[in-house]
Amino acid sequence: LVVLGGPMNVEDQSARPHLRTELAAIERAMREARDPAESNPSDDGKGPGWTLPTIRHALAQTSAVRDGGIALETIEGAEPSLHLVLHEHGDLSLFVAAVGEQIIVEAYLWPVAMVSDPALFNLHVLRTQKLLPLSTIAVQAVAGVPSYIMFGALDAHSRLASLMFEIETLAENVLGATEAFAGYLLPAG
Repeated sequence: LVVLGGPMNVEDQSARPHLRTELAAIERAMREARDPAESNPSDDGKGPGWTLPTIRHALAQTSAVRDGGIALETIEGAEPSLHLVLHEHGDLSLFVAAVGEQIIVEAYLWPVAMVSDPALFNLHVLRTQKLLPLSTIAVQAVAGVPSYIMFGALDAHSRLASLMFEIETLAENVLGATEAFAGYLLPAG
């Protein structure tokens, strides 16, 4: 973006030849540039879709990561994932995985043992699920301990903007669920 001020304007190309060169360069850059938020590894939706390396590369180019709002690291292993730390959400940790034709964004909530009455809590979660858009609460083993997690899933051909929206929505839902469901948790001690 070039902001012209003072006595010069884009219509002054004949009097100021350097503007012609600058405008041509801007036009070329705009035609070639792709907004990372609009990107998708297979624009036709038929290619392989996102992989963990392409997700990491695209996220690293977003202003949220560049400006330090989100820290990003790759966790290697049998099922590699990306660990995101959302500083604007109290350093909330989210994990992103590319699994087949889906991208999973997930957050750890708490161990099942921290819930005073798991059956009552599960019933409440099922009854209020619609209050958490684009997110689901599930129980899965985390380091061998049955735990509640919250996750969202997207198609592997989704736009980066959709992935960023999912990340933001999941973060908001985790914070909202933590507050809303606090009464079901055992006191810390």
